Amino acid sequence: MNQIEVTILSIIIMIGLGYFLKRIDFLSEKDIDPFNKIVMYILLPCMIFHALFSADLSLLSKLGVLPFVILGSSLATGIISYFILRQLNLDDVTLWSVLVTVMIANTGFMGYPVTLGIFGQEGFLRAIFCDIATSCIFLILSFVLIMKFGGTARTAVKKIALFPPLWAVVLGLIFNILNIPIGPVIDNTVNYLGQGAIPIIMIALGLSIDFSAIKRSKSMIVFTSIMKLAFFPLVAFIIASQIGLVDLQYKISIVEAAMPSGMMSLLLAITYKLDYELTSDCILINTVISLITLPIIIMII
Repeated sequence: MNQIEVTILSIIIMIGLGYFLKRIDFLSEKDIDPFNKIVMYILLPCMIFHALFSADLSLLSKLGVLPFVILGSSLATGIISYFILRQLNLDDVTLWSVLVTVMIANTGFMGYPVTLGIFGQEGFLRAIFCDIATSCIFLILSFVLIMKFGGTARTAVKKIALFPPLWAVVLGLIFNILNIPIGPVIDNTVNYLGQGAIPIIMIALGLSIDFSAIKRSKSMIVFTSIMKLAFFPLVAFIIASQIGLVDLQYKISIVEAAMPSGMMSLLLAITYKLDYELTSDCILINTVISLITLPIIIMII
């Protein structure tokens, strides 16, 4: 059994554990929110900070191109999707509920464990840079939705400015570049906390699985799955090839682009009063489908 199979099967087992614990009423969907808060505000920032703090940043100039691959893929997928959805005569709320799911990839929650498990710390480091693009896309969509459905630009900027993983990136780079010591105790503590991020993320994903969503939102689930899991990584492949990315740069950019829709899509849907149930259905089902598509794409590249 190769490393790809081991990693994907491990992820499936952890997600399956979460789903099983929900089925036997040991945990419930109410536990997803506290789990996500622990991950978002403590574990994931620790994981990112430790990876950047201890990384060899001699390739920083080359790593800086990775966010543009994801950003370009997202914008291209979003524009094409917008015109297709317009042809279906959907109302604005439904259209944007779907559009946010095809433009935001789960480059963090799903992308980090996959890249770390298959490509190691070097792959994980590149995944962090890909995830920076997701924050940019979130900010862009926030401003668009503010203009479309109301709200304040200040609120959108505040959400990004206070986003803990973003600060983990900034501080990790600063501490590394300036060679600021944190001591063995803090180093171990941050490392241990970071290691807890992946299993809790996967269990929370398992808790969120609801197969009844297939009937409720079937047509839009099919559309978002095709655009997010096939078209989005195809665009990333074209961009990465055109700009001459090779080796890990090339592989990680495409793998991260192939991730399912990110949970930040749901945050946008809730914040701007879109059809968040439709957004949630699309996210959950294409996350399950990605467990099939991701190994295929990884083996192809």
